[in-house]
Amino acid sequence: MTTVVVLADPPVPECVPDLLPDGFDADQNAALYRAMLADVCATIQHGEGEILINYRDPETVPDGVDPENSVRDLLDEELADPGAVRYEVQVGSDDAGKIGNALTHLLDTEELPTVAFARPTALFLRREHIGTTAMQLRTSDVVIGPSTNGRVSFAAFGQQIDFTDVFAPPAVETLTERARSADLDVSFLPETPLWERPEDRKTALSLLRARVRAGVLVPDRTAELVAEWGLSAVESDTVSDNSANSED
Repeated sequence: MTTVVVLADPPVPECVPDLLPDGFDADQNAALYRAMLADVCATIQHGEGEILINYRDPETVPDGVDPENSVRDLLDEELADPGAVRYEVQVGSDDAGKIGNALTHLLDTEELPTVAFARPTALFLRREHIGTTAMQLRTSDVVIGPSTNGRVSFAAFGQQIDFTDVFAPPAVETLTERARSADLDVSFLPETPLWERPEDRKTALSLLRARVRAGVLVPDRTAELVAEWGLSAVESDTVSDNSANSED
């Protein structure tokens, strides 16, 4: 079973990244992040991966926000087996450092055979990807899940690499170069979009609504919000007054 590290912000308005353009309020932005985080973690668990939530250092969040329990409360409610989730505080100054520290600890100190990380906004990660990764790691040292604009939504490792500044753009090239520099074999998953900033919205929504219409591979919680808010890739950047039928 591969342990998958997820860097999770407290899913509250004060802490989540900006995902939606002007016209949406902070509560809606937090609701979207909560839905995607829960969808990603449910997918990992459904794919028989072990989830390790790396939550923010309490000193980096506003007063009154509990970075561990805010994530734990969400996943306790949403996951089939919340008791199987591990929680550890993030260590590092940036995403590369935090992910690198977590994965290095798992590989070196805990001596796990394979580890991975997933972005909390990688809503198109599927259980099939987790299974495919496990098979690819039998013959490859590193498996990369590329995303749009040269980013990386998911990656798995059977060997350690140098994670310093590993997400320098384009991250997919940087990560591949680090692996090859260590003489490691690399394989790839299919490209899937992230929704981690407002400009990702149209690409992600187009694929999400297409999947809803086809009735396949749908991140359920995120899809429910999209339907409730009446979002589409071609509408204005405001919430519709009427909830759209997701199959229209």
